[in-house]
Amino acid sequence: MKVVAYSIKSFEKEPLAIANQKKHEITLISNALNADTVSYAAGKEAVIVFEDDDVSESVIHKLADLGVKYIATRSTSVAQINQQAAAARNIKIANVPLGVLNGIKDRNMAMKLAEETILNLDKWQHKTCLGMACACAKSCHKTTQSTIEPNNPLYNDHKQVS
Repeated sequence: MKVVAYSIKSFEKEPLAIANQKKHEITLISNALNADTVSYAAGKEAVIVFEDDDVSESVIHKLADLGVKYIATRSTSVAQINQQAAAARNIKIANVPLGVLNGIKDRNMAMKLAEETILNLDKWQHKTCLGMACACAKSCHKTTQSTIEPNNPLYNDHKQVS
């Protein structure tokens, strides 16, 4: 999958490279996503963002016009993402489920966030459900969670509903 990751800090580069294992073609940039930098997503299927990025309705429309189908955030929060605009443009959203960060020490946090972000890209590429990482306005796990792999709701591998 071709991806651009916005707002990358120097300490995130190595964990993302290790977690990715050269599976996805990821362009890492330090610029935040906003109306002026959205063009870096041209030709990409996905963008990786962080909490300070501008993922407003207007930016989402520009991302969709550029062909972006997925937005993954390297955080548990999706407050910066206009989920309704993404749903209207059929862009899927994923976050890092809060539960997977329980017990993670600060020194290991960048690696865990990178691993979960790459896992979300992997699942999208293989057209499998993201489970609790799905943050779409119309997520499949919200409607089928009770019937999907009940022993591990964070890592569901059934086919996506939509």
